[in-house]
Amino acid sequence: MQELTHYIDGKHIKGTSERFADVYNPATGEVQAKVPLATSEELNRAIASAAEAQQVWAAINPQRRARVLMEFVRLVNRDMDKLAEALSREHGKTLPDAKGDVQRGLEVVEFCIGAPHLLKGEYSNSASRGIDIYSMRQPLGVVAGITPFNFPAMIPMWKIGPALACGNAVILKPSERDPSVPLMLAELMTEAGLPDGVLQVVNGDKDAVDAILDNETIQAIGFVGSTPIAQYIYARGCENGKRVQCFGGAKNHMIIMPDADLDQAADALVGAGYGAAGERCMAISVAVPVGDETADRLMEKLVPRVESLKVGPYTGGEDVDYGPVVTAAAKENIARLVQTGIDQGAKLLVDGRDFKLQGYENGFFVGPHLFDHATTDMDIYKTEIFGPVLTTVRAQNYEEALAMATDHEYGNGVAIFTRDGDAARDFADRVNVGMVGINFPIPVPLAYHSFGGWKKSGFGDLNQHGPDAFKFYSKTKTVTARWPSGIKEGGDFSIPVME
Repeated sequence: MQELTHYIDGKHIKGTSERFADVYNPATGEVQAKVPLATSEELNRAIASAAEAQQVWAAINPQRRARVLMEFVRLVNRDMDKLAEALSREHGKTLPDAKGDVQRGLEVVEFCIGAPHLLKGEYSNSASRGIDIYSMRQPLGVVAGITPFNFPAMIPMWKIGPALACGNAVILKPSERDPSVPLMLAELMTEAGLPDGVLQVVNGDKDAVDAILDNETIQAIGFVGSTPIAQYIYARGCENGKRVQCFGGAKNHMIIMPDADLDQAADALVGAGYGAAGERCMAISVAVPVGDETADRLMEKLVPRVESLKVGPYTGGEDVDYGPVVTAAAKENIARLVQTGIDQGAKLLVDGRDFKLQGYENGFFVGPHLFDHATTDMDIYKTEIFGPVLTTVRAQNYEEALAMATDHEYGNGVAIFTRDGDAARDFADRVNVGMVGINFPIPVPLAYHSFGGWKKSGFGDLNQHGPDAFKFYSKTKTVTARWPSGIKEGGDFSIPVME
């Protein structure tokens, strides 16, 4: 059985803790590798090494740092097939979906190649008599990324791209469920010319997370995962004086107005609700048709589409719509919540509980589920299921539908499908959610805009990627300068004022 490693100082390093986590093939249910779980001592040694390497990296000008990122992009594209296969083998998502995972991460790195422009400061000539004021953006030092299992390529690149471009060193703690791709990305960074030690990949569990939170050298932490852990990391990180951004759970609604193109809406719900087995923080998990007539017509179109979904391993080719969920525990949790929905009175129109795949009986496959007539007090509405389960809650009017998305404790993404421009504009303006789609089911912004949810979906003042990422991973220093020719004789106790 393969034993994975950490990636420290540009080399693969075996763990010394003698603690390991199992890495499964979700399609077969078999353990295919073991990943070491670092001790706090191992983690702290990696951080100390990164701190030394960061001083060298920060002294390299932004243009040359950007060239390393340019070469990294080339190398990832070269190895796209290899990365996607490794990702699918550990996560379970289909190969096209795995390639999309890699590509959306690469787009952020491509944006970061513009670091020389994004790191420019401001300059005011003669702000006061004989005084110039200018600002500069400088790296924080050593920062950390704690990333989730559901996007093992994209989210690590969302963290390391802007952090490295700003001149920081990065400690990356990926999910122990699918750690191979982050290790491969670190190898490619080294091949691209990144100095040893600037990117350290340390595998671990809560012990490693706590060591990151408590280490005084770590200046900032970016996290993506569940809301309870996001709250924990945010609170403890801030208490220790760190800059922290944490992104948590979601319950994304899609409102379907009576004038919507229902074929388009049904296709959107299938793709956004069941793609990647629903293991996306931006998956649509709640359909909100407005009016019973709209709901009935939508269900007529949606049920046969959901029933025809093809579930299988990533090796099944392009005919497979989605693969297994990541672990047996995830499968059991989904089954428990589905049963809770039935017990609480929702109508299960498509029942995937008895789904079995011949030859893969031990895999973590979950058939598609579609609920109708759910209500907002049910657990399947309130809880993030993170599986191929779409819950329909009927709204009697637009205001009721708007209130559902606005009042829910999560505020990651939301969508509305309508032909009415006034309704769409009003919805985008009033809904209390961070990312909004109009006739677009998964409103993930492109790399040059920022990604982030509201309420219990996001903690911190700055979002992921886009301009916010450069603000998060750098600090502003402002210089007020006056040269000798402008100095008066005698003491000067004044502060600059506009003259």
